[in-house]
Amino acid sequence: MQQTKSITESEIVSQCKKGSIKYQELLYKQFYGYAMGIGLRYSINRDDALEAVNDAFIKVFNAIHTYNEDKPFKAWLRTVVVNTAIDQRRKGLKFQLNTDIDDAPQIAHNETAVSKMNAQDILKLLKELPEIQSAIFNLYEIDGYNHDEISKMLDIPVSSSRVYLSRAKEKLRKILSTEAQSYE
Repeated sequence: MQQTKSITESEIVSQCKKGSIKYQELLYKQFYGYAMGIGLRYSINRDDALEAVNDAFIKVFNAIHTYNEDKPFKAWLRTVVVNTAIDQRRKGLKFQLNTDIDDAPQIAHNETAVSKMNAQDILKLLKELPEIQSAIFNLYEIDGYNHDEISKMLDIPVSSSRVYLSRAKEKLRKILSTEAQSYE
């Protein structure tokens, strides 16, 4: 029986930098699931996620020569996928009717409701939020971006990012409360 040599991530990246189509395919297959998981969090449906992931891989292959091999490849890929998905979402968000955030009343909230949610519950419930709220919740709570970074990514004021996050959390709490009552 012949043993197959396992190809390391750095070998794949190195060959991709040289333009090898075979290694680009290997890279795509190796990281597709990871990228798709990220894409699904930022997309409304699977088709949009697939488009974002494929666009991200095209960007990766075109810019792989800029990748710094001293840093984890997965982190670099994640950044490319998130930015690509956000760019795609941003195009859709421009056509949404948004009210002036400064005129919105502050919503009081109970911190314990959010702390009781697990990751699967949150990802399922994110699909029920308006696009802008879902995107901001994802960026802030799941991916760890701050409001300044989010405001630049989505081209909105920092205060709007905060309010949309607050509204997203409040809506998630209401949905959870309704679901909890239906089980009683």
